[in-house]
Parts: sequence; structure tokens; C-alpha cells
Amino acid sequence: MSNHQLIKSAHIWAVTVLLACGLLAMGGKAGILNQNQNSNQNSNSNANSNANAMRSQNANRSNRNSSNTGATGEQTGMANMTSQDRDFVIDAAMGGLEEVELGQIAAQKGTSEAVKQFGQRMVDDHSKANTELMTLAQSKGITLPTALDEKHQKDVTKLSAMSGADFDRAYSKMMLSDHTKDVSEFEKQSTKGTDPDLKAFAAKTLPTLQEHLQMAKALPGNERGNSNRSSNRNSNSNSNNSNRP
Repeated sequence: MSNHQLIKSAHIWAVTVLLACGLLAMGGKAGILNQNQNSNQNSNSNANSNANAMRSQNANRSNRNSSNTGATGEQTGMANMTSQDRDFVIDAAMGGLEEVELGQIAAQKGTSEAVKQFGQRMVDDHSKANTELMTLAQSKGITLPTALDEKHQKDVTKLSAMSGADFDRAYSKMMLSDHTKDVSEFEKQSTKGTDPDLKAFAAKTLPTLQEHLQMAKALPGNERGNSNRSSNRNSNSNSNNSNRP
């Protein structure tokens, strides 16, 4: 083979090698670009998934808070209150709501006139007290519950299913128990409460609750218990007197 042919053959091999290297280099760049694109797509997909998940969680929290606010209220304004004041304001609000609902039922379903009249009295007096307490709470940045919680709703549902004399007795017994507790709590708050406005509210409402308690003692079924207690007290008093020298 002549020198000219050898040089020509070497040029051809050199060109072939350069082309092969160029193709390999282009393939590598394409692979890197694809990897980067896939990586960016995966990152964007993960970011979108995380963002959607966060939005979903926030939406769920918002829905839960919205559905529970009616029964629990918002206690953001209670940070400066003592535990006694916080418990009192929430219990008073929930108890007042229950008294109004039960009073409405008693005014409609009560068999005796005494139960009907007492139920209407509960609606009138506790609706007024509830409004006063709501206004007081709002002035302090507190949103009180506007619906019964599960425990109190069970009481309402239970009594709603009754009728006739059974309803009268069950309602009367519950009113005696509730107002005995209410009078005790309002007396405590009116003397030992820390928040001056809540103390004033408790002191103002207490006489009405004490009147309710006396009325509840005379409701059907309760008067027999009061009669027995009075008889026992008189018996004990006579016994003590007879033992004196």
C-alpha cells in the first residue's frame, strides 16, 4: 500500500473515531438532561403532593373547628381567667342552654299545670340570663357554646322520648337536681370568683336560681320527698327535745 493510501486510511479512521466520540457525548448529555428532567418532575410532583396534603389537612382542621364551635365555644379570651372562672362560665352557658330546651319541652309535653308553668318559667328566665352571659363573654373576647354538647344532648333526648306522668316525674327530678347544683355553684362564684364581672353576674342571677329551686321542690314527685325530709327533721327535733332533762 502506498503512503498516500495509508494517510487516507488513517484520516478515515480518525474521522470515524471522532464521530463515535461525538455520538457518545451527545448520548450522555441527553441522558443527563432526561435524568434532570425526571428529577425536577419528581420534585415538583412531591412538592405539589405535599402542598395538597397540607391544604387538605388545614381544610379538615377548619371543618372540624367549624362543626365543633357551636358545642364547645372558643376559649381564646380565657387565658387571663382562673380555672374556676373558666369552668363557671362554660358550665353556666351550657346549663342555661339545656334549661331552655328542656323548658320548651316541658311547656308542651307536661301533664300537670305545675310542670307546664315551671317549664315556661325556665325558658323565660334562662333565656334572659343566657343573653346577659353571652354579652358579658363577648366583651372579654370569649365565644360561648351555642349548642348542647353530647352529654347534655343525651339528657334532652332521653326526656323527649317520655310522656305523661313519667315525663313529669323525670323532669321534676332533674330540675331539682340541676338547680340544687346551680345554686351551689353560683353562690361559690359570687363570693370566691376572681373575675369581678362574673362575680357580679353570679350574684345578680343567684336569687332567681334560688327561687327556681324552691319551685322545683314543689313539682310533682318532689313534694313527697320534701315532706319526708320535713317529717324526719321534726321527728329528730322532737326526739332531741324529749331527751333533754
